[in-house]
Amino acid sequence: METMKDFLTPPNHVNFLAKKLFDECGEIIDGSIAYLEPTGGGPTELHTHAHSHLFIVVQGQAKVKMNDTETILNPNESFLVDGNIPHSIWNNADTTTIMIGISVKSK
Repeated sequence: METMKDFLTPPNHVNFLAKKLFDECGEIIDGSIAYLEPTGGGPTELHTHAHSHLFIVVQGQAKVKMNDTETILNPNESFLVDGNIPHSIWNNADTTTIMIGISVKSK
């Protein structure tokens, strides 16, 4: 469970909380929002490509599969997946998971 201690109020802001999700990670190619229904995700087979993905969970919980490892992402968490590593992403919740996906050119 996330706590608000991870959020800060920037200088000269009022009733405003922010949490940095990522640092510079490469040139942005595109971005999208995704709604993953329960048991949804993909692709069904792990895949690779030339660009990386920055996944940000807005609601729900996602599971990033990479080779033999799995990483769980909760709301307000992000994860950068190197496109050269076989991977896929899945909903890990019993409700719809909402995610932002940003494709970036690898450094």
